[in-house]
Amino acid sequence: MASVTFKGAPLTLQGGEVKVGQAAPDFKTQNAADLGDYTLATSAGKTRIILSVPSLDTPVCDTETRRFNEEASKIPEVEIVCVSMDLPFAQKRWCGAAGVQNVVAVSDHRDASFGKNYGVLVAGGPLDRLHARAVFVVGADNQVKYVEYVKDIAEQPNYEAAMAAAKA
Repeated sequence: MASVTFKGAPLTLQGGEVKVGQAAPDFKTQNAADLGDYTLATSAGKTRIILSVPSLDTPVCDTETRRFNEEASKIPEVEIVCVSMDLPFAQKRWCGAAGVQNVVAVSDHRDASFGKNYGVLVAGGPLDRLHARAVFVVGADNQVKYVEYVKDIAEQPNYEAAMAAAKA
């Protein structure tokens, strides 16, 4: 299990840690754009950068998602997906207000399958049932190419490393 903190305080995460080289676990989330299902198969055949964030309505998540939205224009063949527990209505509103059009926002609010399957679901404490901050790059072959469980949820991920993995 990944070891992460929130402002220095340890968090307990549910689910197993995802490792580079393994088959990407499937999940079922809800697409903010049309309220339809979004699964790993939805973007089959593409390389994906999957962002796990606690909430788009926080400064660090806002900055991260806007940054990946900008980076997306440099790699149009890569789908960037942002997963949080925010309701799809809030995600759609946030994306519209932020001008984020190159990131697919999906909500894990129904059954937390992404959170559990990717080992990012926080258990207990003030962030209970939110996601830890993490970045996963999944190749077109559905193999995990890159994983970063950000050590402290209040910190930014390594953008350069994730982008390099997606381009490789």
